[in-house]
Amino acid sequence: MDELADIVENLRALGADIADVEVKKAQGGLPKSLRETLAAFANTGGGVIILGLDEAAGFTASGLGDPAKMAADLASMCSEEMEPPLRPLIGLHEFEGVRVLVAEVPELEPARKPCFYKGAGMSKGSFVRVGDGDRRLSPYEIQLMLSSRGQPVEDERPVPGSGLEDLDPRMVEALVARLRVSRPYAFQDLDVEDVLRRARVLVPDEDGGLVPSLGGLLALGVFPQERFPQLMVSFVHYPTPTGEPLRSGERFLDNVSLEGPVPVMVRDALAVVRRNMSRRAVISGAGRQDVWDYPEAALREAIVNALVHRDLSPGSRGTQVQIEMYPDRLTIRNPGGLFGTVTLDRLGEEGISSARNASLIRLLEDVPLPGETRTVCENRGSGIRTMTSTLRAAGMSPPGFEDKVSTFSVTFPNHTLLGPETLSWLADLHQQDL
Repeated sequence: MDELADIVENLRALGADIADVEVKKAQGGLPKSLRETLAAFANTGGGVIILGLDEAAGFTASGLGDPAKMAADLASMCSEEMEPPLRPLIGLHEFEGVRVLVAEVPELEPARKPCFYKGAGMSKGSFVRVGDGDRRLSPYEIQLMLSSRGQPVEDERPVPGSGLEDLDPRMVEALVARLRVSRPYAFQDLDVEDVLRRARVLVPDEDGGLVPSLGGLLALGVFPQERFPQLMVSFVHYPTPTGEPLRSGERFLDNVSLEGPVPVMVRDALAVVRRNMSRRAVISGAGRQDVWDYPEAALREAIVNALVHRDLSPGSRGTQVQIEMYPDRLTIRNPGGLFGTVTLDRLGEEGISSARNASLIRLLEDVPLPGETRTVCENRGSGIRTMTSTLRAAGMSPPGFEDKVSTFSVTFPNHTLLGPETLSWLADLHQQDL
């Protein structure tokens, strides 16, 4: 009861529903729109439904005519009209002199999404929660949810019309040499073509010949954007926090398109972000150290994650990875939300990792960044932890993450807006995440 009172008090203070709470007066029976809310809560992050409150009257407790029948009807709607069936925790409570119904709807695990109303079908009956409302899922978002039920293989699809000439010979040579040393059991005794075939760089096409896979082209291609123009990175530096132009009419401080295979895009993206960053001085004891706005190790992890975990299905190939810099923050966004068992509240946990493009990531474990000995990624599920620890070591707060089914973004706040004296004072408090 205390929890219900707290929820209602919060609703009254805000004057509206919130993302994970839906209120209905329900005087005329079970509202049909609850089907949309049930699907939205199950597909998003779960939520609470309260029947017997009048939102139009400031969330006053109006009560229910036949609470027991309402509870039975809701249970029937969840089990018989929704696919997959839902099992919310339904309870009747005395509240401010009347009886109200409270249903706690849990989020479904990824392998069971999307939840939808059977009468409308999957394409029209699937919803997600956005703000305090329910929004119908797009066909692309439904496709993404369905793909999370298994392992996507878009990175292993053959690229028709391509051939070995589309692969960079120096990168191929370096990969083959490295695989023969790092994974001798699988690759030591194979010739070049067989190494590339086993690594899924080359795959059979419809005619039975070997052509580069999409993942192979992205990892080792001379110019993948010749065939997939939007599988690239765009960088925009906005002059204002809202992205609005300056009074002079200047819209961007910098605007760059970055192309090439993934290793080249990572290198060039880091270079353009560095070019647009400023330095700040940090006083430590008697010494002074100049550091960038954003730690490079955190940026590298975020850019690599966006490129290797982006959705590669046909529905997303018209969308690029986006890097947006503002005076107060930097956001990196990629097509395709979180995949598999990974959820926002478990990001960075040890042992929690799920790869949408498993073959591409496996390849990039052995493909070095241009001019460096380190490879593009480690594939150990440590990227988020590296980001967080690097930012904390720099005296910055953890990154913010946002998962919107069809997109995923990471945002770094720019702490150069605080002066050196303020940062030093915060550090002396010895408290995390201030």
